[in-house]
Amino acid sequence: MRRSSLCAAALVMAAPALAGPLDEPHLNIVPRTAQEAGRVQAVMQTGSDFTAPEPFEDRPAGAATVRVRDTADAFSDPSGNITFEDELKFKVGNGLFRKIWVSSPSSTLASDGLGPLFNARSCQRCHIKDGRGHPPEGPDDNAVSMFLRVSIPDEAAALTEIEEYLGTAPDPTYGTQLQDHALPGIPAEYRLQIDYEEIPVELPDGEIVSLRSPTYTAADLGYGPLHPEAMLSPRVAPQMIGLGLLEAIPAADILAWADPDDLDGDGISGRANIVWSAEFDMPMLGRFGLKAGSPTVREQSAGAFAGDIGISNPIFADPFGECTTIQDACQTAPHGDGDDRAFEIDAEGLDLVTFYSRNLGVPARRGMDGAQVLRGKQVFHESGCASCHRPKFVTHRLKDQPEQSFQLIWPYSDMLLHDMGEGLADNRPEARANGREWRTPPLWGIGLTERVSGHSYFLHDGRARSLLEAVLWHGGEAQSARDTVVAMPQDDRAALITYLESL
Repeated sequence: MRRSSLCAAALVMAAPALAGPLDEPHLNIVPRTAQEAGRVQAVMQTGSDFTAPEPFEDRPAGAATVRVRDTADAFSDPSGNITFEDELKFKVGNGLFRKIWVSSPSSTLASDGLGPLFNARSCQRCHIKDGRGHPPEGPDDNAVSMFLRVSIPDEAAALTEIEEYLGTAPDPTYGTQLQDHALPGIPAEYRLQIDYEEIPVELPDGEIVSLRSPTYTAADLGYGPLHPEAMLSPRVAPQMIGLGLLEAIPAADILAWADPDDLDGDGISGRANIVWSAEFDMPMLGRFGLKAGSPTVREQSAGAFAGDIGISNPIFADPFGECTTIQDACQTAPHGDGDDRAFEIDAEGLDLVTFYSRNLGVPARRGMDGAQVLRGKQVFHESGCASCHRPKFVTHRLKDQPEQSFQLIWPYSDMLLHDMGEGLADNRPEARANGREWRTPPLWGIGLTERVSGHSYFLHDGRARSLLEAVLWHGGEAQSARDTVVAMPQDDRAALITYLESL
C-alpha cells in the first residue's frame, strides 16, 4: 500500500524531533518554489498502466544518465551532464581512487602511509571496476573485497558520549573493523573464514532453488581473543554508481516515507538511521553503507580511507588508521603524516575522490519497452517490492553541483532501514539500525553486475548467487512480498527477474 500524502506530510512535520535529520550542511540548496514542488508531486505518482514505460524511465539518473557500455567499464563513466573542465577533475579523482598506497617511510611522499593494518591498498581494490565486491571463492582467492565489522554491546563497555549516541562500542582489542593485512613485522588481525550450508527451497511449481547459508569465523586472530560479547557483521563492497544523486535527495522526502510504527498497516515499517557526523559534529540522516551508517559521500570516503587502507585524512586524523591502543607496534610504526599534506590524504585529495565518487554515472535502461520487462514491472509493483524499493525521487536544486541538481532519478530504494528477518540478521546494531535491519539497497544498475564484476552475487555478504536467491532470502517486513513471488506462476517469476535485469 502506498502511503498517503497526508501521512507523508505528518511524518515530515514530525521529523525535527529526530534530533536534526533535516539538516543538510553538506549541500548548498536552493529551496524549491511552490511551482516546482507541484511539478515534483505530479511526477512522483506511479500509474497503474503497465503497457508502456513511464516518461523518462529510460534515464534513471536524469540528465546525468550515461550510455550503456558493453564492457566491464559500464560503471566507470562520469555523469552524462558533466562539463569538460569537471571531467578532468573526475579523472584526477579516479587516479586517486585507483592509487596503490605504500608503507612509510617512502620516497613517494604523496602515496605513503599505508596501514599499518589494512584490508586493501587502494579503493579500487574493493570496488572493482566501481562495482560490487565478492566473498572469497576459496582459501586461495586473493581478489576478495569483503571484511568483518566488529563491536560490543553498549552495556559491555564504558561508552564515550558519541558511542552512547551510537549504542555500540569498539572491541577493546580490534576496534570496529577487522583488517586481514598488515605491513611487515606487524601481525594481521585475522583471516576471514566462511563455511556454507546449502539449503534447498522447493517452489510450488517444483522448481528447486538452493540457498547457501554462511557462517563467519574470525580465524587466526593476531592479538588474542575477541571480546566475549563481540558482534561480527560481514560486508561486501557495494557498487559506486549514482552516489551523488542519492546524497542530493531531500532528507524530508526520505523521511516522508518512514513509518516506524506501521501506521498505515501495510506491514512495512521503514525507519531512518540517524548517525553522528564526524565532519559536522552533529546528528544527520544516514544514507550510505549497508546500514545507512554514514551521512555523506565525503564522510563515507574518509571512513573507508581510515578503516580499509589506514590512511589519515581531515575527518579521521589518526595516522595509524584503526589500530587500538593495545596494538603498540601498529600505533608506533612509521606513518606518512607530517609533510606538506598534514594528512596522508589531504583535504584536496579527499575532495577529488569525493567528486569522483559523486559522479560515477548510472547507465541507461535496456529493453524497458519489451513485453516481458513490462510484465515484470507489473509483478514488481503488485507483489509489494516497490514498498521498499521505491522507484523514483527528485533531487534538491543545488547551487554548486549541477550534475546532481533537480534531477528525476530512479534508484529503486527508499533509503530507509527495514527489518529483513532472522535469515539476513547480523545481530549487530549500527547507530539506530538494529541487528535485523538493513538499508534498502538501490537497484539501479543491478542487471549489469555480472558484466562489471564478473559475478552475480547479491545481498550484504554476497551469499545470493542470483537475483532469485536474493529474493528468497527476504524475510521480516519483506516476507509477504517474498511469499508472493514464491507462489506466483513460473512465467511471472521469470518476468520479474527480466525486469530487474533491465534496471
